[in-house]
Amino acid sequence: MMKERTLVLVKPDGVERGLVGEVISRLEKKGYEISALKMVQADRSMLSAHYEEHEGKPFYEPLVEYMGSGPSVAIVVTGEDVIEAFRVMAGTTDPTTAAPGSIRGDHGRNWGESVVKNIVHGSDSTLSAEREIKIWFPELD
Repeated sequence: MMKERTLVLVKPDGVERGLVGEVISRLEKKGYEISALKMVQADRSMLSAHYEEHEGKPFYEPLVEYMGSGPSVAIVVTGEDVIEAFRVMAGTTDPTTAAPGSIRGDHGRNWGESVVKNIVHGSDSTLSAEREIKIWFPELD
């Protein structure tokens, strides 16, 4: 087991639906440390940096527009194998197929829109986590 950091975002739909406390509660109940937390209205440059690997893909523009449509809550979470653990807690990207008990399985729903509004984001690797934390929390460097 390895202690690591990850970035968790409660996306605009999760904030709008009042699910920030639910996400934080699940993290704390699993014993993870909330190392940093803030509400952010992300601008285009921030979102372009965050989603740079998707630039040019058909869903890129709708995704950036959606993520800028309202505030997100950015959280740095620290703990043993927290990256993999949070991705399991979040559930699959498509809320329709996310397992019951996962955040997306319990609270997500497919809205039939061009972008899946799936409540949360979690880094997919230690490299992604460090890159994303620098984007959302530049003051931590």
